[in-house]
Amino acid sequence: GPVCTNLGLKPGQRLTVKGKITPNAKSFVMNLGKDATLLGLHFNPRFDAHGDVNTIVCNSKKVEEWGAEHRETVFPFQKGGTVEITFGVNQNDVTVHLPGHQFTFPNRLNLPVFDYFDTQGDFILQSISWE
Repeated sequence: GPVCTNLGLKPGQRLTVKGKITPNAKSFVMNLGKDATLLGLHFNPRFDAHGDVNTIVCNSKKVEEWGAEHRETVFPFQKGGTVEITFGVNQNDVTVHLPGHQFTFPNRLNLPVFDYFDTQGDFILQSISWE
């Protein structure tokens, strides 16, 4: 999927992603971080993948080392549906705003700026904006 670099997202700023989930989706991924090797947030909604059903799995990655998985059981996604997700960058965490639900994920890598965003899997990116 698309890759964005040099975003320069600092605490107090947000990234809003809009797109369509494919009709036969198994899972999709959105990564936020410094670059492809330092991911402050790996956001992975799973319809049916890796043994998870209708679960959002979040993690962080430092080079090849993954952290502990964090699972959210609220799952506001539908196959074939459109979705808007906003990532709010805070000093110590990222707030993930989903339809009707939000949660925070800690900034385990203590990244001062989030420069990198990519999306992979069963998701068609329609727009991305940040403020």
